[in-house]
Amino acid sequence: MMVIENVFDLGQIVYLKTDDDQKARMIIGIQVRPTGLLYIAQLGTVETYHYEIELSGQIDILKKTE
Repeated sequence: MMVIENVFDLGQIVYLKTDDDQKARMIIGIQVRPTGLLYIAQLGTVETYHYEIELSGQIDILKKTE
């Protein structure tokens, strides 16, 4: 039996650590891969795939105001 321990939940709002605009994205899916979990994040009509290390549950105010 496989146990999946995801950090981000479906419907959760997240921010890309590398996004200077710190736009809010919603987690709409999680894929299980041999290398780990891939989170599917949606911004408007665009879906992107990210590993946990790329995402944050908190907005980076300093990055947004640079």
